[in-house]
Amino acid sequence: MSAGRHAQLAEPVVALATAGPAAGRTAEAGGWLAGFAAALHAEWTKLRTVPSTAWLLATAIVVTVAGSAVTVSVVQCSSKTCGADPVKNSLIGVMLGQAAIAVLAVMVVSGEYSSGMIRTSLTAVPRRAAMLAAKASVLTGAVLVTAAVAVLGSLLAGQHFTPGNGFTAAHGFLPVTLAHAPVVRAAVGSVLYLGLIALLSIGLAAAVRDSGAAITLVLGLLYVLPIIGGLLLNPVWARRFDRYSPTNAGLAIQATRNLGNLPIGPWEGLGVLACWAAGAMLSGWLLLRLRDA
Repeated sequence: MSAGRHAQLAEPVVALATAGPAAGRTAEAGGWLAGFAAALHAEWTKLRTVPSTAWLLATAIVVTVAGSAVTVSVVQCSSKTCGADPVKNSLIGVMLGQAAIAVLAVMVVSGEYSSGMIRTSLTAVPRRAAMLAAKASVLTGAVLVTAAVAVLGSLLAGQHFTPGNGFTAAHGFLPVTLAHAPVVRAAVGSVLYLGLIALLSIGLAAAVRDSGAAITLVLGLLYVLPIIGGLLLNPVWARRFDRYSPTNAGLAIQATRNLGNLPIGPWEGLGVLACWAAGAMLSGWLLLRLRDA
């Protein structure tokens, strides 16, 4: 990061740190919420002024919609015995787009360590829990908006391609439209899934600090762990991997057919991912609190 960019990003937090006694009395009078609101403003300023933010969020949308569109355009169903799930196929791009979300979330935290700006941030916001919460809130809000756009685009692609590939009422399939409750659940759940991926990545980045190590760890959890489960010959252990790995469990929220055959229910699976995210955030907060900047 260039010196000019570092100075630009440091402006909001430096202003907080050097505002003087009057600002300090105002924050004290307002309590913890006043300090958190100021931290939110600083984190939002930092997030939106880094060029990579817009690029990574745009990449997440493009990759998600493109991956879903390609899948639904080639998968066909020619009979009532077809076991495919057109809604899940329409949202399969989420598994690809999550990589961009994870990288962005890691960089939001680890980028400050690599540039040295973390000291300025902690000077401005001494409450480390408040600083981490502000980062998580701002980034998750941006990710949820991005995810909503990506999921809507994916569903539109599914609505366009699936009828022509045999996914019709004659074969027992519901249209891929938000007029049906299972589709709404899959869509809303996919948006929440990406938000939880952002929290998981922020927590791990706060714990690890190093960008390369954190990205490797996050992507390993999201992509390598499910592969390990698939390679297990013991069906009992393979099912356990599907139940408790963050990706497989979390993406169960997208299923709309044959729910009884799933290793874990849709909302229960999203709950497993939420536990992973909560554990990562707790670990990140503890290490952030105990270690020097």
